[in-house]
Amino acid sequence: MQGGVSGFQNAPVTRAVVVASGLLSVVFSAQRRGRALGISYQEIITNFRLWKIFPSAFAFQSTPELMFGLYLLYYFRVFERQIGSNKYSVFCLFTITVSSLLEILSLVILKDTNYISTLASGPYGLIFASFVPFFLDIPVSSRFRIFGLNFSDKSFIYLAGLQLLLSSWKRSLIPGIFGLVAGSLYHLNVFGIRKMKIPQVISSFFARYFAPSPGSTPRPSRTVVGNTPSQTGRAVQNQPSTGFAPMVEPPESSVAMLVSMGFDGNDARQALMRARNDINVATNILLEAQSR
Repeated sequence: MQGGVSGFQNAPVTRAVVVASGLLSVVFSAQRRGRALGISYQEIITNFRLWKIFPSAFAFQSTPELMFGLYLLYYFRVFERQIGSNKYSVFCLFTITVSSLLEILSLVILKDTNYISTLASGPYGLIFASFVPFFLDIPVSSRFRIFGLNFSDKSFIYLAGLQLLLSSWKRSLIPGIFGLVAGSLYHLNVFGIRKMKIPQVISSFFARYFAPSPGSTPRPSRTVVGNTPSQTGRAVQNQPSTGFAPMVEPPESSVAMLVSMGFDGNDARQALMRARNDINVATNILLEAQSR
C-alpha cells in the first residue's frame, strides 16, 4: 500500500519527527548508550531524571526497531496531509504526552512487582496512536490471497506494527498499548483536543525548516475556498468528463483516499465527479492536471 506522493511533501512535522528519531537513535547507539534510554521507576521517580523522558520518546534502542519505526512514521505522513500540519502537530504532542504519562504511571503501579522494570524507548505512543485513524479512516482499496490467506493493501502496515509492538515483548508491548489508548482519546475528542491548534510561530518554523525544498517533489496545489482556484484545480475543471450522466457527489471515503495520496481535497472531489466516482480514472485526471 502506498503512502501517497513520495517524500515529505506537505508533511514537515513528520519530517521533523523522523529526523529527530533517526538522529537521536544513531547518536545514542554510537555512544553505546541505546540500552540506557528506556525509562524506569528508579530513573524517573527515585533519581528524578526527567530529562530522560524526551530522548526516550524519540530514540529507538535497536536497529530493527529503528527500521520498522521510521517506516511507519514515514507512511503515516498521510494523516498530516489529511488534517494539515498544524492539527497534526497537536496530534503528535497529545499522543506523545499522554502515552508518556501513562508509561510513568504504569511504572509506579508495577514498581513493587517483578513484571517489568524498564520500558522500551522510541515514539511508540505516536506510532500506535496513528493506527487508530489508520483503522477507522483509511479504506481498503484492494484485496488479494497468498497461500490461501486473505490480505488487503493495509495488511503489511499492520504486520509492520505487530513486529514493532512485540520487538521487545513486555517492554515494547506496554508503550504500544498506551499509544493506542492515546490515539483513541484523540479520536474521541477528549478535552476538545481536535479543535486545538499550535501557535502560528511554531507551525511556521516547521514549514520553513523541515518542508522539502521547492522542486524536489511534485507539489499538488491547494484550493482555498473563496479564492482563485489552484492550477491543478483549473486543469481538473478543464478535463473532459467521461460520460453524459449527471455528476454525482463522490463519497467521502473516495475523497479521503485521494487526499491520502497527497492531492488537494477540492481537486480530488472535482476529479471524482468528472470520473463518475472511479478512483483510478480520477487519479489519472489529477496526475495529468499536475503535469500541465
